[in-house]
Amino acid sequence: MPLDIKKLVAERLGENYSLHEQYVNPTLVRVLRTIGFDKVYARAQGQYLWDKEGNRYLDMLSGYGVYNLGRNHPAVKEAVRDVLDLDLPNMVQMDCSFLSGLLAEQLIKRCPPHIQAVFFCNSGTESVEGAIKFARAATGRSKLLFLDHSFHGLSCGSLSLMGNEEFREGFGNLLPDTEAVEMNDLDALEKKLKGGDVAALVLECIQGKGINIPNDDYLPKAQALCREHGTLLVVDEVQSGLGRSGKFFSFEHWGLEPDIITVAKTLSGGYVPCAAALTRREIYQKVFSRMDRCVVHSTSFGRNNLAMACGLAALTVMDDEKLVERAANVGKKLMDGLRKLQEKHEFIKDVRGKGCMIAIEFGEPKSLKLKLSWKAVDMANKGLFGQMVVIPLMSKHRILTQVAGHGMATVRILPPLILTDEDIHDFVSAMDDVLSDAHKLPGPMWDMGMNLAKAAMSSRKPQPAVSEKA
Repeated sequence: MPLDIKKLVAERLGENYSLHEQYVNPTLVRVLRTIGFDKVYARAQGQYLWDKEGNRYLDMLSGYGVYNLGRNHPAVKEAVRDVLDLDLPNMVQMDCSFLSGLLAEQLIKRCPPHIQAVFFCNSGTESVEGAIKFARAATGRSKLLFLDHSFHGLSCGSLSLMGNEEFREGFGNLLPDTEAVEMNDLDALEKKLKGGDVAALVLECIQGKGINIPNDDYLPKAQALCREHGTLLVVDEVQSGLGRSGKFFSFEHWGLEPDIITVAKTLSGGYVPCAAALTRREIYQKVFSRMDRCVVHSTSFGRNNLAMACGLAALTVMDDEKLVERAANVGKKLMDGLRKLQEKHEFIKDVRGKGCMIAIEFGEPKSLKLKLSWKAVDMANKGLFGQMVVIPLMSKHRILTQVAGHGMATVRILPPLILTDEDIHDFVSAMDDVLSDAHKLPGPMWDMGMNLAKAAMSSRKPQPAVSEKA
C-alpha cells in the first residue's frame, strides 16, 4: 500500500516536538520551548508562515538565507514536478548528465570571465570542503588562512576554517595547517603569506555571523597580496551570494576576481539541496589531471536531476523577478527605517549590512537605570539582550528573527528578497515597539531576561560523561 503523505500530515502534524524530543535532538526542543519558538507551522508561502491555528508569521530569516525567492515558489515547484513526470535517467554516474551541464552553463554565464568550471555537490559545507581540496591540489601547498569570526560550515574541514570555539568545542583536533587572521589587518596577512606555503585565503566578503563588513580597501588589497604570493582567493558566497547582498555575488561590491567561489542555499530554490564550487579551468584540471583521476573528487547526489532542475528554476526566477535589484531596494528601505530607530532608541549601537543581509547591534545604554539592568543580564549571559529582542518579536508580533551568533547582542535579519513595503513597515514598527518596552523599568522584558539568564546558567552545569556501559 503506497504512503498517503497527506493523510499522515493531517493525522499527526502537531507531534513535531515530541517526536524530536524522543528520536532527534531533545536539547534543541528545550531551547525552542524556552524562547517560545515551539510553533507548529502548517503552511508556507513567499515571506510568510502559518501555524496550525492559522496565525501568520513574517519570516525574516528565510531558512538562514535559503529562501531568497520566498518559500514554495510555484516556478520551482513546477520544475520539480516536470522532472518527476519525465522519468529521466538519474545518477547513472558513468555518464554526463544533461541537466547538470545546463545548470553549469547558466552559473558560468553569471560569473566573471575567468571562472569557467563547476563542481556540483549538496551543501555549503561540502562546497567549502571541495574548495579546500581544489586549492591544495592546484598550488601543491597545504596551509589555509581564514578570517576570524567567519563561518564556513560544520564538517571537520570547513570547521577548521572557523575561529568560533563554541562550534569547535568537543570535536578534537581538526585539519592541521589552518590559521586565522584578523579582518582589516593587512600587515598580519602579508606576514603569513610571505612564507610561500599558503594554498588559499578563504573568506566571506560579508560575514554571516554578525554581518561584519571589512573596510573598503581591505578585500582588494588582500586579493593583491594573494596574487603576489601565489595564494588562491576562495570566496564563500553560500549565504551572501545569489542576490542576497544586492549584487549577484557579494564580491562584486569590491570588484574582486576570486579563484574559487562556493555557492549553495538559494541555488536549491528551497526544495532539494544543491551547491557548487565554481573555479578557474586550470585549477579544476589540477584536480582531475589524468584519466585515472576523472572522479577523484565526487559525490553521489551532486548532479541529481531534481537539484539541477531546482537550480535552473531558481536562476530563472531571479532573472524574471529582478531579485538582485529588488534585494538592494528592500535592503535600503529596511536600513533607512532601522537607522531612524537608532536616533530614537539608545539601545541600538549600529545598523549595518548590504542588501537583505542586515545586523542590528545593541549596546549598553546611557541612562543609569537601563545601564544597570543591561549589565546584570549581560554578565549573567553575554549578548542576552539580543535574545530579549528576538522573543517578543515572535510572541507579540509574529516575526521570526534570531541573534547573529553566540554571545552577540545582535539581531540578524536575512529576509526573502520579495518583502513588500507593508512587510518593511511592520518589521520596523515591531522593532520600535519592542525597544520601547525595553525602556520600561521595572518591566516584563527585563524579568524575561533574568529568567533566560537563569535557564542558560542551569544548562551550563557539567553533565556526567557517557560511560562505556551506557
